[in-house]
Amino acid sequence: MATLMNWTQLMSTTRFQINEQRDIVAMPPSVSHDAYRTPFHVDYDRLVFSHAFRRLGRKTQVHPLAKNDHTHNRLTHSVEVASVGRSLGRKVGGMLAANQRLPAHTQVDDFGMVVQVACLAHDVGNPPFGHTGEDALRQWFRDAAHQQYLHNLSREHINDIQTYEGNAHSLRQVASLEMYAEQGGMRLTAASIGALLKYPWTSSHPDYGRRKFNIYQAELPYIRHIAHNLGLPEKQGDCWTRHPLSYLMEAADDICYALMDLEDAIDLELLDYETVSDVLAPLAKPEHRQVSNPRDKIAMMRGYAIGQAIESIAHTFIQHETDLLNGEFCEKDLLSCAPTHVQETLNNAKNLARERVFRHRSKLMYELAAFPCLGSLLDLLVPSVHEYVVSGCLNVHQSLALELLNPAEIKREDGLYLAYMKVLDYVGGMTDNYAAKTARELSGVNIL
Repeated sequence: MATLMNWTQLMSTTRFQINEQRDIVAMPPSVSHDAYRTPFHVDYDRLVFSHAFRRLGRKTQVHPLAKNDHTHNRLTHSVEVASVGRSLGRKVGGMLAANQRLPAHTQVDDFGMVVQVACLAHDVGNPPFGHTGEDALRQWFRDAAHQQYLHNLSREHINDIQTYEGNAHSLRQVASLEMYAEQGGMRLTAASIGALLKYPWTSSHPDYGRRKFNIYQAELPYIRHIAHNLGLPEKQGDCWTRHPLSYLMEAADDICYALMDLEDAIDLELLDYETVSDVLAPLAKPEHRQVSNPRDKIAMMRGYAIGQAIESIAHTFIQHETDLLNGEFCEKDLLSCAPTHVQETLNNAKNLARERVFRHRSKLMYELAAFPCLGSLLDLLVPSVHEYVVSGCLNVHQSLALELLNPAEIKREDGLYLAYMKVLDYVGGMTDNYAAKTARELSGVNIL
């Protein structure tokens, strides 16, 4: 039986742009690159040099505004995930080559680079204060007191506005906001965009969307072209089968946040060395536990555990390659199919973090503060934008608010949906520090 998807299409180097007529068109192949800088290397460079990627250095991974210099932020997390993702992709590419299933236009390294690019991009849409920031932005637009601002919007647009989703905003950053704003964004290759789509559906799909999704209505026409180019089967209207390499991006993220969060907890004195070494032991060598320096011991155990997880996940991918290409992979993720000792170690690490780290009082206090912080920014910006788009008449306070937002970004012809999306782009793009500083300054506290 022929597979629904094939690697030749899935590794497409096609880029799309939006022209002056607002048509989405494939760009002609570039003649500037050579074997030393492939199209996927270009994708990598565009991400690394983007403003959105740089801002991750001041955005929460687990611990908001952490004072410890060793604690991970979204930037260091993304770099580590990308390193693991590159290893996963190269290993899978090597096994495909060994079985003579590598597309003619690709090399083994290309698989590693595509996954690495997706990993670098997977968090660029995260708002300040991490997942709590997402909740704060959602809650403001779902509050009964703010529903008048959503009148006359379609149900699909309301779903987007009320559900700030970091995954969807990551796609929005690379497809709409960075580099060629509103003209195709970074114009990454179709393969890299496909690998980024962990949830290739919109907020309006009850069967598939649930809580997480990857596609706002604003980027939907663009993704339709990407999906067609890659040959991703459409399960329902505007809901596609995942690109197989997105499972490797997801696995790399799982491996890193399961294992690296525990090291942060040690540095913050939320966990001790022995507790963490007990969790890592099934994926480490017995002699690792004999290392006398506790920090070196944990680093050695963690490094070996990551290597073991990469090996297991890559083989799991190849075992299920046919189902992945046919869109018949029914498991939650690759980890669910991995060898038992890998599953249990990573799940135990996640459970330990949930029980002892995520609910620690020091973290809860910052998370609670995120709601009034981000809420105060929306209290100022949304009514001003609404009044400007609906009537064009603003009082002095509202005019000043639009100047803060940057009036060149908001146009009356945008309509309310795109205007609100731009507000969310602005607030969601803030770093933790800048959001806290701006909210404090706007409150009038300590004005002198």
